[in-house]
Amino acid sequence: MRVLVVEDEKALAEVIRAGLTDEGFAVDVQHTGPDGLWAASEHPYDVVVLDIMLPGLSGYEVCRQLRSRGVWTPVLMLTAKEGEYDQADALDLGADDYLTKPFSFVVLVARLRALVRRGAPARPVVMAAGDLTVDPARRLVTRAGQPVRVTAREFALLEFLMRHRGDVVSKTQIIENVWDVHFDGDPNIVEVYIGYLRRKIDQPFGRAAIQTERGMGYRLAADGG
Repeated sequence: MRVLVVEDEKALAEVIRAGLTDEGFAVDVQHTGPDGLWAASEHPYDVVVLDIMLPGLSGYEVCRQLRSRGVWTPVLMLTAKEGEYDQADALDLGADDYLTKPFSFVVLVARLRALVRRGAPARPVVMAAGDLTVDPARRLVTRAGQPVRVTAREFALLEFLMRHRGDVVSKTQIIENVWDVHFDGDPNIVEVYIGYLRRKIDQPFGRAAIQTERGMGYRLAADGG
């Protein structure tokens, strides 16, 4: 099994490389975001171990660009951060798993073997509601053929609404699926992000795809508004 490790802490990268080699993996190491992106794009790997805090390009951006290029190699992200938002953002951008530093090497190996057994995920189909499209594979949103720039969280919210287009979804459902089932922040954050999306996919185009169902939740019109 061939593994790419992208980690800027050279001592840690060497420890990971040596340990994985002892476990029977063939390991390549890169120390910057651009070098990791190049290696993962140009060579076939069974799995990528990707640090979030990298020079040149963050692990978030490396992962996003890999998915936008159609590279579906399983990615396990390493991060020194413990916040649930960092973990959620990593998964929103296309990572398949994550570990928080410091981590157990035994757990790392087990997670990598599980990802390799699972293999690269199938490319998701492009979803559409009228002339509004969401491409989960390339993390792209278009309206009337024009690309619309959205953040990772906005994309996750729009993708959830799109998967349930035509149906009313409650604020609780949105929080549990777009944020976290254990989210204990202000639930009005949903309204804030709904507003962000409306200003990007509806108002500039004279549409009203995202509808508020008072007392129930929100609906993305199946016809795109």
